[in-house]
Amino acid sequence: MPVKKILIVDDSPTERYFLTDLLVKKGFTVSTAENGEEALDKITADKPDLILMDVVMPGKNGFQITRTIVRDPALQNVTVFICSSKDQETDRIWGLRQGAHDYLIKPIDPDALLEKIAALG
Repeated sequence: MPVKKILIVDDSPTERYFLTDLLVKKGFTVSTAENGEEALDKITADKPDLILMDVVMPGKNGFQITRTIVRDPALQNVTVFICSSKDQETDRIWGLRQGAHDYLIKPIDPDALLEKIAALG
């Protein structure tokens, strides 16, 4: 199923702007959330095809929110990419164990991100 709707979850306004600008220019419908709780509300209200999830945020972190998403049967078709500045191999492994489909290191390489999104659909 091709990706059309993307939710960006990141507490950094700069990161949200950068990713939104990139993805809107490529024809995606993009919404954003500043933290995990807001993300869960938006996911429930308007199920995205793909979530770009930061890890370090106020409240619940991206690992916890990812785990919540993948354990919800209603959200089983939602793909999660973790996008984090945490660049240790143990972080990547932990993120994938939480149910993320991929783990990208910030700063995000726009071409690599677009390739990974294209590979989904």
